[in-house]
Amino acid sequence: MSTPKFDRMDQDFTPSRKPFFNRPHWTRRQFFQIAGTCLTGSYLVQRYARAAEVAPSSVSTQNTAKNVIFILLAGAPSHVDTFDLKVLDGVTPATFDPNTINGIAFPTGLLPGLAQHLQNKSFSILRSMRSHALVHSLAQTWTQIGRNPAAALGNIAPNIGSIVAIEKEPERKSGQVFPTFLALNSPSGVGQGYLSAEFAPFRVIPAASGLPDTALPGDPNGVLFDTRWSLLHQIDDPLRVNSPYGQPLNDYNNFYVSAQQLMYNPAVNKAFKFTTADHTRYGTTSFGDACLIAKQVLAADQGTRFIQITVGGWDMHQNIYAANQLPNLGKQLDTAVSQLLTDLQGGGLFDQTLVVMAGEFGRTVGALTPALGRDHYPQQFAFFAGGGVVGGRVLGETNDTGSDTVDFGWSQQRYVYPEDIEATIYSAVGIDWTTVRKDDPLHRGFAYVPDTDPVQYAPVNELWTS
Repeated sequence: MSTPKFDRMDQDFTPSRKPFFNRPHWTRRQFFQIAGTCLTGSYLVQRYARAAEVAPSSVSTQNTAKNVIFILLAGAPSHVDTFDLKVLDGVTPATFDPNTINGIAFPTGLLPGLAQHLQNKSFSILRSMRSHALVHSLAQTWTQIGRNPAAALGNIAPNIGSIVAIEKEPERKSGQVFPTFLALNSPSGVGQGYLSAEFAPFRVIPAASGLPDTALPGDPNGVLFDTRWSLLHQIDDPLRVNSPYGQPLNDYNNFYVSAQQLMYNPAVNKAFKFTTADHTRYGTTSFGDACLIAKQVLAADQGTRFIQITVGGWDMHQNIYAANQLPNLGKQLDTAVSQLLTDLQGGGLFDQTLVVMAGEFGRTVGALTPALGRDHYPQQFAFFAGGGVVGGRVLGETNDTGSDTVDFGWSQQRYVYPEDIEATIYSAVGIDWTTVRKDDPLHRGFAYVPDTDPVQYAPVNELWTS
């Protein structure tokens, strides 16, 4: 078994161009105390970065997707029980009902809805993926930033969604008021790193009642809010519109405007509220609600381009086959993701939305542990659907136990790492994954995907070829 290689950030970088926005540093508490709207808005405020310059490149991107839904399976699901099924006599539950679909072994009893989507060639599975680390916090962060969190720039590295946000901000249309990067059921996790807070994840816990605090109590029509908004401008405009104190306060005014646009907004209510019937269709779970909101937000076409959904509970060291463990979580995943794919297809969003699903690593193979569970293991899988991906197949092949890759299934002829998944996402939405920014506070040059000798990370372009 090969030893996973770790990321280094010690290369030379060359500058070229500038970013779209700069923002000052303000805390959410400061903003909401002054604005008085109490609107959830971690994406609105943070730091003021100097102008960025980036290195030019001649690479070609896939540029087949407009949006990304990234589902983080926090805790790391067992690959050999799910998307790299290995049937073991006396171990694999009969209720998993193993079958072969398009030549692919799949647990049709555990994941019946996704089995049908596999039959319909809605998604493909990458089985040659490998994790660099087997510690949850480290590997989960690695998955979200596409680099070693312990490396020189690891603690300031942005979430993949923040890079998508800063690159796609210039493409926003007039009247689009939703944040570019939305994080559902992700109350913690990687944010915008050293980038401006404009590109931070807008963190929301879905609720049937919609986005909280977008209307003042006792003011359903916004009359009182409009009065306060007008008064605020009367008092403050001389100080924060064309401010004598410079650009930071001018930018601070933009934070108020961004929040105000979400207040009393029918588009917000339509996208973030849901009915009992829809809640039921998606499985009556919080994860299902998040998948439902993701679909509705993209359908609203209000500027959101990257949505991260986190679903945890996969760390099953004990009693993995107990009813409340893998069977229960598998049902939640199956119902919600199957319905998401169905609705994206029915609503015309499937071809323009790349759906990616992965955990931070896999789990031990073969017989269960004495505690009837599975421990941490580097071999893992990734799931891809939509965005022009050719569905109904597997890239990469593992051995009979699932302990290691025997066929990598792509041009690089090596394991696929989180950095490659990051490059794949960027390429799918038309972002040059070789970009190097020169605005990082350490002045080292921040590569979107680290260039690490001897491994040169790259998109898995085979996902788009037959």
